[in-house]
Amino acid sequence: MSREQENKEIVGRWFAGFWGNPWNPKVVEQLAAPDMLLQYSLHAPRRGCADVLDFMTGFRAAFPDLSFGGAADLIAEGDHVVGRWIGGGTHTGPAFDDFLAGALPAASGRKMRFTGTTVLRIENGKVAEEIGLDDGVTALTQLGLIRAA
Repeated sequence: MSREQENKEIVGRWFAGFWGNPWNPKVVEQLAAPDMLLQYSLHAPRRGCADVLDFMTGFRAAFPDLSFGGAADLIAEGDHVVGRWIGGGTHTGPAFDDFLAGALPAASGRKMRFTGTTVLRIENGKVAEEIGLDDGVTALTQLGLIRAA
């Protein structure tokens, strides 16, 4: 198996365990590098396994049905894997203030569904970086945190 194929397999397992539903919190210790960087426009960057796990635990508590899945085949070159995705969830849990553009009161019932593209860097068989560009405007508009002009 080529390095690119191995990296795509790692990313596939990461996406299913971290972003799928149900999620598997153990995937962080299994597949994340100790100083992993997780960065998306909707949230402040997260660094390290504990910070990444804390982020997802809070996100999942607020959006219990949160789920993202692939929208196209993964593309790999060297240590990098690119994936397109779609997903979202309904805010039925506790208040959530992790969005850079505002906070939601508890159980707002607001739904978000949006797309994005993510570039992951694999290092020594672990996810060292996950940097994504998401359609945050769509998500924040759906959640009522910003208004269309």
